[in-house]
Amino acid sequence: MSAAPKSRWAEDDAETEALLEQKRREKEERKRAKAEKQRQEEEAQKLLAQKRNEEAAKGSPQGSTNGDAGRPSKRRRLSNEPEPHPDIIDEKPISLLRFPAPEWGPCRHVDNFERLNHIEEGSYGLVSRAKELATGEIVALKRLKMENSLDGFPITGLREIQTLLESRHTNIVRLREVVMGNAMDDVYLVMDFLEHDLKTLLDDMREPFLPSETKTLLLQIISATEFLHSHWIMHRDLKTSNLLMNNRGEIKLADFGMARYYGDPPPKLTQLVVTLWYRSPELLLGAEKYGPEIDMWSIGCIFGELLTKEPLFQGKNEVDQLSKIFALTGPPTTQTWPSFRSLPNAKSLRLPATAPPVADSNNIPLLPRSNFPYLTTAGLTLLSHLLSLNPAKRPDAATCLMHPYFREDPKPKAKEMFPTFPSKAGMEKRRRRETPEAPKRGEEAPRLDFANVFGGGVGEGMGTGGEAGAGFALKFG
Repeated sequence: MSAAPKSRWAEDDAETEALLEQKRREKEERKRAKAEKQRQEEEAQKLLAQKRNEEAAKGSPQGSTNGDAGRPSKRRRLSNEPEPHPDIIDEKPISLLRFPAPEWGPCRHVDNFERLNHIEEGSYGLVSRAKELATGEIVALKRLKMENSLDGFPITGLREIQTLLESRHTNIVRLREVVMGNAMDDVYLVMDFLEHDLKTLLDDMREPFLPSETKTLLLQIISATEFLHSHWIMHRDLKTSNLLMNNRGEIKLADFGMARYYGDPPPKLTQLVVTLWYRSPELLLGAEKYGPEIDMWSIGCIFGELLTKEPLFQGKNEVDQLSKIFALTGPPTTQTWPSFRSLPNAKSLRLPATAPPVADSNNIPLLPRSNFPYLTTAGLTLLSHLLSLNPAKRPDAATCLMHPYFREDPKPKAKEMFPTFPSKAGMEKRRRRETPEAPKRGEEAPRLDFANVFGGGVGEGMGTGGEAGAGFALKFG
């Protein structure tokens, strides 16, 4: 066979040909050396395996006891090396087990939400209905008021965010996230949207809720309050306008601007809390140390409002408020409220000489049945205990949940059977009502003169900047 013809462009260089031949020889030498080394290793492995088999057959202690011929020989273990498991030959490096968790990061911008309509303005924020652009979900957007932003983030906003994050309960509105606007004082809370608030519903309804419906609503309110109190949180502004309701009969407690933690014994706190119509008598009389009993009084006021469709005590000022309370519950006595004289504003209180009202076995006066004609005896007892003038006599939320009133007929209605109502929050701006607002933080509670609460004339304070109540004077001392 003739050799392949060379290209006419190829150069016949003898030196190049010799160099290529040398490279071919070196390559063949490397192949032979590699094959020889591999053969020697295989022979060494066979000799080692044969030696181990012989030692195992003779019962040598140095032999392999598990029959693994290919197991490497032992070597000295250094002190800083981890001790290998006897059943594991090849150990992998230890890695930490990681769980998915939220990470710290910047707040989202409020432009991720489209504001649809204004709902309501409260003491500590403006609430709007909004739609999240990414998901199309309807939410409630609350813009925190920052009048004193130069002093830092408002303490009411911090308390609301903290307590809402800690209060994960079925009957407490859920805080989804906090978003920011273009400025540092433009902060929004993104929360679940509910169609109604209880105040608007009661104003628009022709008749009050049925007894079974009242029990269902009250149970949810008390359940949310019991959760807060079990976590050492006082709401301090329970009222019907702060109780949201959806079209499935579910109540959710909202507006935690005045909420705060407390201890045992309770610390010294400001007395200017809770909206006037739902404020307990010890706060009106100047108590500076109080506990969750003030929330239970507010629940009693809400209970009565559910029964009558109107707030129980619609006072024009603090003195008028206290006179309306005493008109329903009767004046305090040393038997029903032994320590009321020690309160700052009670020293000037002149009580009328009246016959003591009818009381139950716990020495708690029962409210007049004529004011609540359709309420059962168990229901009247529960309402009277919640509206006890003596805060020590009011039951806690856990005790109320076990009250016989909720176990008697008619039983609480299932939430799925609740009627639906047109949503004012979803269709139009709510009209402003002549109702008192919650106290603003930083205001000083005045010293009040209750000398003429039970009198018929106007007191001496009218000429010195006093404020007239219902047949008496409010004098600031």
